[in-house]
Amino acid sequence: MHHGTLSLPARLFLLAWNTHRGKVTGAPDLHLAVRAGALAELAQRGVLFEEDRVVTPVVGARTGDTALDALAELIEQSRPRTWRGWLTHRSRGTLSAVRDQLVAHGYLRTERGRVLGLFPARRYALERVGHVEVLHAEALAVLHGKQPVAEVPEEDAALVMCAATGKLRTIVTGKDRRRYRDRIDELTERAGGASPELRAVMENLRKALASAISSAEAARASGGGG
Repeated sequence: MHHGTLSLPARLFLLAWNTHRGKVTGAPDLHLAVRAGALAELAQRGVLFEEDRVVTPVVGARTGDTALDALAELIEQSRPRTWRGWLTHRSRGTLSAVRDQLVAHGYLRTERGRVLGLFPARRYALERVGHVEVLHAEALAVLHGKQPVAEVPEEDAALVMCAATGKLRTIVTGKDRRRYRDRIDELTERAGGASPELRAVMENLRKALASAISSAEAARASGGGG
């Protein structure tokens, strides 16, 4: 898992890190964005497709990435769900699996401490700051239109789609989402490549992520958590 071969959900996790503050900031629903990235990559790799708006796995298909394959197996063994359903069902499990991968490959390190001086706690610190800064710069270049949409790799288009819709404010502010709305629409289509079916998947996944984020924000606003 070296730079350039990081999975889409792993890159989304790292994009949420503020390299100056050394922690994740401005991403209260990171687990939803990371799960969206995992679903997008599985769809791009042909492991998932959509049938009557239901997420359908290709039985036995795997990628070799432990976090992605754990999700593929979960989908295979569970009852049918829509994209919205799979964004929220046990989504923190994907976040944890991706974080463990990043620790194992040296992007993060584990620090142990205590809460209130009593209870053991595990914290995570960013290890490869330079790599993450490059990831930030690359994502911003895609968002800001430094290359034509048709030349953006499909996985990079999906990355920015998920980061923008998932409201990772280290990359995409509210002002950016409004300013680059048309660009994000075009990147969503680009994420599906030449396949009309995959383009429809990416659009439906984006809509589902937007809905899940809105629900989480409403729950926090009403004091119901997120």
